[in-house]
Amino acid sequence: MVTLRIFRSLKPVIGAINGAAVGIGVTMQLAMDIRMASSAARFGFVRRGITPEAASSWFLPRLVGIQTALEWCYTGRVFDAQEAHRERLVRSVHAPDELLPAARALAREIADHTAPVAVTLARQMLWRMAGADDPMRAHRVDSRAIQSRGRSADVREGVGAFLEKRPAKFPDRVSADLPDFFPWWDELPFE
Repeated sequence: MVTLRIFRSLKPVIGAINGAAVGIGVTMQLAMDIRMASSAARFGFVRRGITPEAASSWFLPRLVGIQTALEWCYTGRVFDAQEAHRERLVRSVHAPDELLPAARALAREIADHTAPVAVTLARQMLWRMAGADDPMRAHRVDSRAIQSRGRSADVREGVGAFLEKRPAKFPDRVSADLPDFFPWWDELPFE
């Protein structure tokens, strides 16, 4: 349930892994948008006679590819942060004392320079379209989202800030200003 709640989150989720992440310790991270690791981090999937859990059979191949996902699940071996980075499980590797500052700096960059409603929509669009069977599904959602956002106060503010060479102060809020077609994945016809 934790993984599914992370998946459904309207806010970006950044993981900072600074130790052993084996079994549920790694699978619960797969729904996070960005994972960063310290050089002390270790990862491992199924061993001890169990199978993938926490929707990892859906997330893991999308992140690292089917071949790597299968190898990690078949062998169950524990691997280091460098391998996790090389195989795209984590975005970056940091010294242990630099991990949290790096994760916070990335979160601050997102919070300070982007429109929350646009980030929420992008997060849901990218995750939910990752398994779409045809690009037309993404086109239809993309078109509705860009049309809706194009008329928003956020876009007016973003363009004004650009022209005036100042930081934008986006007025729209996720709690009140999501477009009327959100959420689309259960209702929007795609056929």
